[in-house]
Amino acid sequence: MHPDHRDGHAYAVGWLTAPHRLTCLGCGHVAEWAPRRWSSGAGDAYFSGRGTLVVPMFGGPDDPYFGLPLWLRRACCGRVLWAYNVPHLELLEEYVAATQRERPRPAGSQTLLERLPAWMKAAGNRAEVLAAIRALRDGA
Repeated sequence: MHPDHRDGHAYAVGWLTAPHRLTCLGCGHVAEWAPRRWSSGAGDAYFSGRGTLVVPMFGGPDDPYFGLPLWLRRACCGRVLWAYNVPHLELLEEYVAATQRERPRPAGSQTLLERLPAWMKAAGNRAEVLAAIRALRDGA
C-alpha cells in the first residue's frame, strides 16, 4: 500500500480499496493499482469518503487486484488448489494433514480454515491435497 494511504482507515476494507503499488517478487515488475468506482453488478461495494468503490475479490485462483492467475495453483481433485504465498501453503498443509480438527471457541465460520471447500477438507482427498500442496511448495 502506498504510504500516503496507510493511515485513516477504520476498517480493513479501507486498506483493500486504497491505491496499491504492487511488486512481483519473481521478476521485480512494479504496477500501480487504484480502486474502480462501483456500479450495479460490479462486485461488493465499499462506501467511503472517496465515493462507492469496488472491493477486490479474494478467495479464488486469480490475483484479486489484476485478475491474473496466481503462481501457486495446481489441479487437484478435479478442482484448483491455490495459495497466495508459502505461509498460506503451510497453513493449508497443517490443517489438511491433521486427523483431528478442533473448532475454536467461540465457534464460527469466519476463519480461513473454517471456510475451506469441502473437497479440500474431506479425509478421502487428504493424500492428493497434501501431494499437491507439497508440489506447489517445492516449486515455489
